[in-house]
Amino acid sequence: MTRVLVHHDRADEWCDALARRLPGVEILTSEAGVGQHRDIDYLAAWQPPAELLAELDRLKGIINLGAGVDALLNNPALPRDIPIVKLRDAGMAGPIADYVRYGVLHFQRDFDRYARQQAATEWRERPMTDKADWPVGVLGLGAIGAKVATTLAADGFPVHGWSRSPKQLDDVTCHHGDEGLDTLLGQIRSLVLLLPGTAATRHLIDARTLALLPEGASLINPGRGSLIDEHALLEALDAGQLRGALLDAFPVEPLPEDSPLWRHPRILITPHMAGPTPLGDAVDQVAEAIRAFESGTPQPTIDPDAGY
Repeated sequence: MTRVLVHHDRADEWCDALARRLPGVEILTSEAGVGQHRDIDYLAAWQPPAELLAELDRLKGIINLGAGVDALLNNPALPRDIPIVKLRDAGMAGPIADYVRYGVLHFQRDFDRYARQQAATEWRERPMTDKADWPVGVLGLGAIGAKVATTLAADGFPVHGWSRSPKQLDDVTCHHGDEGLDTLLGQIRSLVLLLPGTAATRHLIDARTLALLPEGASLINPGRGSLIDEHALLEALDAGQLRGALLDAFPVEPLPEDSPLWRHPRILITPHMAGPTPLGDAVDQVAEAIRAFESGTPQPTIDPDAGY
């Protein structure tokens, strides 16, 4: 019998839902502890500990229960010869698009400035900037990034998208490569980060790239915390080069209490909640992946060297 092990903080819910979709498959949780799992065929997990991975020596495949795979790929116990698939959108794109819309509107409609006026008991209406005059840049045009970019375009914002290789999206001006990134950064007022966390993207947003943004631009990161050089971010905010930032992802989570990001007056922090994984759509993808593994059907897998 095929055996699937689930490691997740909602493992019981995942197991119940998977059992309904995969009759005849044994679904287990990792709660039994290290040393209690044998003959596991597939691991469906979010950030499994190294000791669990080291124990599972007969795996045929791993399903990452989220869009970001950097934590899994950086796990020293990850077997390098096991195919990995990840959730692709799985219902996360809509909530993330809403999160980004809020962030863009927060700055476009001056809610950050009105909050400071309220603290100073200052009653003053500011002239509104039209959406047509508020270009937005989206870095990363995978399933989620493409959804975010096209949603913003449908809202009436001029949208520029960037990816490593050329892509085309309706109503989105697409850029690619190093030169394309610099071109995009120079003409936007809100920058949205939806790139994977890889060696190539680590600290992509640093002092150099922040300096390319028009003065007073804003930053929205529902992607990966490793994309931003936090020291450079704080310097850009203090210098006025960057107007404000909405941050949902961080290199270390939970964000440490002593992080200066918590107390910076131009930063809004949310606890990695931009795109919660809806169980129904996600479980459907996991079940589909296991069936594909079992039948030998080709499916998109993660390239550990590329990081996505």
